[in-house]
Amino acid sequence: MDKIIPYIHKFPFLVVLVSFAIGYFFMPVVIRIAKNYNFVVSPNKRTSHSGEIPNVGGVNIFVSFLITVFLFSFEVFYSVQFTLLGLFIILIVGFIDDLINIKVSSKLFGELLAAFFLIVIADIRLSNLHGFLGIYEIPLIFSYFLSFFVFIVIVNALNLIDGIDGLASGLGILYSLFFAVYFQLIGHPDLSITAFAMTGSLIVFFYYNVFSDKNKIFMGDSGSLLLGYIFNVFIFSFCEINASGDLPEKYQMSAAPAVAFTVLIVPLFDTIRVMITRIKKGYSPFRADRNHVHHLMLSLGLKHRQVTFILMGISAVFIILAVLGRNLSNGVLALVVLIICSLLTKILWTLVDKNKKNTNLANK
Repeated sequence: MDKIIPYIHKFPFLVVLVSFAIGYFFMPVVIRIAKNYNFVVSPNKRTSHSGEIPNVGGVNIFVSFLITVFLFSFEVFYSVQFTLLGLFIILIVGFIDDLINIKVSSKLFGELLAAFFLIVIADIRLSNLHGFLGIYEIPLIFSYFLSFFVFIVIVNALNLIDGIDGLASGLGILYSLFFAVYFQLIGHPDLSITAFAMTGSLIVFFYYNVFSDKNKIFMGDSGSLLLGYIFNVFIFSFCEINASGDLPEKYQMSAAPAVAFTVLIVPLFDTIRVMITRIKKGYSPFRADRNHVHHLMLSLGLKHRQVTFILMGISAVFIILAVLGRNLSNGVLALVVLIICSLLTKILWTLVDKNKKNTNLANK
């Protein structure tokens, strides 16, 4: 093992194979236990599946991810061991929500508790605005406030985008690969290994969720909240590393916060749009509906896989845009991205309205 670890640190992408193998081995066990103990979700008015499907796929993601990280990059958690406690808390909150559908306030409290161990105790947080509004380093209190806010937004954005087969995991694979490659290029093997480990774990889940009929499994809140937590670790680390100014010029991203925003723009923009729409209609921003981007695309007659791969393709384009605009100002890059998203949303709504009119005419 002493010889393997230095090799893995040199070629961290190899851990994708390890986490995939572990996840592939454990997945049938997780599915069998879920069915035996009735950890399943039945069809309802907001779902399109048939039969009872296990909804604790996040447990398998957690197990394969954690074992891989412990094997090859324990230092990334050992140095900030309270990160693990926050990870356990967010997993438990999601798992309980999958079983009994806890209140929004209780769920939010669990998320804030997990954030506390990450941001306050482990001290993984945002401490710099990278020149946005002319501000660089920020006071500790504001740093905590901003970090908690970003944490909750990202966790719930990943939670809300998990509405159709493969979407949250597919986007998660793209995001993990982006951070894994970047951390490898700038000489942070521990973080790179962690991101590659998540990639392998998500690929296993993606296969079972999208392509398996007999052993289909859903991610559940245990998985989507876990993803949100891990991506907060990556984003906070990404922004802080770029704020240090110790990177080679070709890898420096002066607009790091806007780059991270652009990378995750599909779930973030969709969450912001949906919540604003609910508030305008006088509803609670946490009220469930079928107004998410994937629901709108499904209403056009597209299948789950088609919507998933289209949104993954759009996300890949935004990741490229993020890299190309990495040294613009934060405000400019964010504004460009928001304009593009608004135009795409306008086009989508135009297609949805046109489809509804054609359907109504055909039914007359």
